[in-house]
Amino acid sequence: MNLCHMRNRKLLFLLAVLAANYLLFQSILVPYGNGNAPWSSVPQNQKHDKVSFPSLHSTPKYSTIWNPPTGSPAVIATVEKVHIPIVQDEVGLGEKKGMRNDEKGGLVSERNNSNNDVFELGADRNDVRSLAGKKDVRKGDRLELESVGSKNFIAVFAKGSEIDFSVKKFLETKRGTSRLVKNNNTDSREHNGVGVHTSHSATSSVNLPHLENFPQKNVISVSDNSTAVRTPRRKMRCMMPPKSRTLIQEMNQILVRRRASSRAMRPRWSSKLDLEILAARLEIEHAPIVTHDKELYAPLFRNLSMFKRSYELMERTLKVYIYQDGNKPIFHEPILKGLYASEGWFMKLMEENKHFVVGDPAKAHMFYMPFSSRMLEKSLYVRNSHNRTNLRRFLKDYTDKISAKYHYFNRTGGADHFLVACHDWAPYETRHHMEYCIKALCNADVTQGFKIGRDVSLPEAYVRSVKNPQRDLGGKPPHQRSILAFYAGNMHGYLRPILLKHWKEKDPDMKIYGPMPRGVVNKMNYIHHMKNSKYCICPKGYEVNSPRVVEAIFYECVPVIISDNFVPPFFEVLNWDAFSIILAEKDIPNLKQVLLSVSQEKYLKLQLGVRKAQKHFFWHVKPLKYDLFHMTLHSIWYNRVFQIKVR
Repeated sequence: MNLCHMRNRKLLFLLAVLAANYLLFQSILVPYGNGNAPWSSVPQNQKHDKVSFPSLHSTPKYSTIWNPPTGSPAVIATVEKVHIPIVQDEVGLGEKKGMRNDEKGGLVSERNNSNNDVFELGADRNDVRSLAGKKDVRKGDRLELESVGSKNFIAVFAKGSEIDFSVKKFLETKRGTSRLVKNNNTDSREHNGVGVHTSHSATSSVNLPHLENFPQKNVISVSDNSTAVRTPRRKMRCMMPPKSRTLIQEMNQILVRRRASSRAMRPRWSSKLDLEILAARLEIEHAPIVTHDKELYAPLFRNLSMFKRSYELMERTLKVYIYQDGNKPIFHEPILKGLYASEGWFMKLMEENKHFVVGDPAKAHMFYMPFSSRMLEKSLYVRNSHNRTNLRRFLKDYTDKISAKYHYFNRTGGADHFLVACHDWAPYETRHHMEYCIKALCNADVTQGFKIGRDVSLPEAYVRSVKNPQRDLGGKPPHQRSILAFYAGNMHGYLRPILLKHWKEKDPDMKIYGPMPRGVVNKMNYIHHMKNSKYCICPKGYEVNSPRVVEAIFYECVPVIISDNFVPPFFEVLNWDAFSIILAEKDIPNLKQVLLSVSQEKYLKLQLGVRKAQKHFFWHVKPLKYDLFHMTLHSIWYNRVFQIKVR
């Protein structure tokens, strides 16, 4: 009997040890701070201090995406197939037990990755790396995201997970908190996202589709190697040469074709105002021949006779209605100084105008939507989020409101509406919902939706003084310009480093520099160089446009434009061959040879053209005839005249 009792006690003790080991083993499997132990009575979905952690044991098919920037709200998205519940945290989670910061700031687990239950991928925004486990991700599994907006993220995959989901939008980052929105019916390939493909091979294939809307890209590569492997980060679009190139000769051909065939939407109902514009078109096409004019320099224009007649008809006929909808600072608050001043000066002068503006929309030929693309970016963009979706959505909501409140937008689909925007992102922000509108854009890039013959290339004029926009105007006469070519500026984009590679400190006649030091002295030195140079090099930066084009004209230096796909300002009326040199980007190695091949006689004509063109590129506190305000409005009118359709 005693022997039997002893055996029972030993058996109970053994069972207790096994139970304790099992519970201890289960506690090890649960990621610290990321779920409840199996013995816990607290429900899994209950929140603690604004944080909810999904359990690894609740389902074998899910992943967690952790986006915890230091000192900022974090985002955790739990994904089971396509269902994506979102969990938010108010604190950085890098201090959780069991987690540590790596040398680049990314969070990685202190647990051993050799077990088969879980592996983690840690990635920094600027230093993407991968950590792989063993046999936990099947061949063909994929994870696709449009953007990861904070500095770091961690993806945690459960054992046996079969990941195949898509995130449609990385949307609306407010107060630093990003939110992922699911779409059950959308194929992720329809969106430009970051793809993560995993396999058992030692070198995994990484498929990275073009990411148009989010320039910052994160790529995770998974292999059987359990050590960290650095994968190269794909360059942003603005840091790579364009896939297609449209040179100035082809642009001229496109303009001729589109003049002959309008692509504007036919109005849903007729208007006598359309007939007035159509009558103006007939007069412009049959304008009396003008070979000389006291106010205008004939070589600057494609057709001086048509331009002069069109300008006269604009002054006599055109009436514009300005929508009063929209609140400051995005609407009705112009910026008059700096890089984006052109959109602000036009807004200010248009809203103050008594000649063209009417208060009754029924009397208007055209409609102006007075928003600032610069203030839109400044007010709504979340810094470093690399997400502009909310900016475009804001303008779409605005367009929907005015089209619901007024019937004018719906009549033509926006073909008689126009906007003026100088920020680089304006083509993206106005895409689709303002597709038929006439867009006056500084970023006049044919690869980004700019339509030659309908849209207007707006000069990017850097205004240094609001009270005196013409301060420091002018330069040395041609025979006193001792520098052949000059450039100085930041290394934005892919092209400027190429320029410096070929010409920086390579030739005493070519004053090609990088960024000049800050300060008034160096700013004046920059102006001094432009005033003493025969040619001022104007290479593209992140985008095709550059303020150096207008600066060169301002300082009477012949601009040398190097930017494929860039439509020069007022392209529909101006002849840029009369006062500039436009080179293909591939000709940079031959830059000096090209400039020296220009005869002295030709150079003097170009320099005279620059001086004659100045009046068309000036902002004035009170607009003057043929100045930048009137030239912008005229090009909008001119393109409407040649694109109009009537019922």
